[in-house]
Amino acid sequence: MLGDFMPFLANVLVQVGYAGMNVTSKLAMESGMKPLILVAYRQIFATIAIAPFAFFLERKTRPKMTTNILFRIFLCSLTGATATQVFYFVGLENSTATVACALNNVIPAATFVLAALCRQEAVGIKKVSGQAKVLGTLMCVGGAMLLSFYHGHTVGIGESSIHWKYADKMASKSANNASNFFLGPFLVMASTVSWALWLIIQGQTSKKFPAPYTCTALMCFMSSIQCAVIAIFSDHSISAWSLSSSMRLIASLYAGIVCSAVTFCLLSWCIQKKGPLYVSVFTPLLVVIVAVVSWALLREKLYVGTVVGSILIVAGLYVVLWGKDREMKQTKSNEIETGEATLKKEGRGKEDLEQQLHRPEEKENHQAGSA
Repeated sequence: MLGDFMPFLANVLVQVGYAGMNVTSKLAMESGMKPLILVAYRQIFATIAIAPFAFFLERKTRPKMTTNILFRIFLCSLTGATATQVFYFVGLENSTATVACALNNVIPAATFVLAALCRQEAVGIKKVSGQAKVLGTLMCVGGAMLLSFYHGHTVGIGESSIHWKYADKMASKSANNASNFFLGPFLVMASTVSWALWLIIQGQTSKKFPAPYTCTALMCFMSSIQCAVIAIFSDHSISAWSLSSSMRLIASLYAGIVCSAVTFCLLSWCIQKKGPLYVSVFTPLLVVIVAVVSWALLREKLYVGTVVGSILIVAGLYVVLWGKDREMKQTKSNEIETGEATLKKEGRGKEDLEQQLHRPEEKENHQAGSA
């Protein structure tokens, strides 16, 4: 029971962490911080945070590093860290948080398709478990889209008593900023594809190199170099790299330590335990959490579309989890039946061999008695 609950709890905590990152990162960019520089700082702080854990906790249990494993980790850094975050934050800057969160929810569908193509996930459409996974994924994505794009009437729950003056100030400053509503959604969509690719590659890497701390540390280190080079080419001024603003520093530290170091370790562990599809299905929960946080801190109203979309997301989530659980139980049952059949076959083989060995002895004894 605990073995099933811990991956579930870890994935929920990851989405809570990402919700906080969306709020702090958006405020940092509204204060003038460049998204590419924010991504570079995120990877640098993540490397510093996770490196000691990788060294001390996995020093004796770390598998041997090979060129093939190092190349796989490089691909993980390129897809899961650099490409995903660069595309997402630049897309977020050129769009709105609502559109970014909505488009981010195509990850389960993209991962399901890519995992099926890579033969990491069995579709099993003829089975009830396979139909549940397909239906649940569609419900999650559909609920997230409904929550983001359809408002409807406001729900009469009143306004939140929590008010953040800094957030109100930054929101008023950025109200007149121009956004590219074609480039933004396109880049966010590209980030979801990159993240889906990372889930697939990480699933294969975790099996061959089961050391999540070391893998995360190397991935963040490689990504910090990649992101720093991209950021320097995009902005040469030293002032752009300044962390004198408290929000810039908080956003960089939070994104690096919580949303890269901690979450990558948790996600790598969860992928190793449950597979890439299980992890990706939790992504739509981010929209629900962001909606609640936005209502509580940023005084955003709660609409009928938000409530209906949230119900669809939670329902779809449990449908997929039920389908995945049923599939895993069926797989274990088949393995047990196969093992029992093999043992029975081996037992029968031994009995036949013993009978063949005893027959000559019985024949000799019979001939001796006749004589």
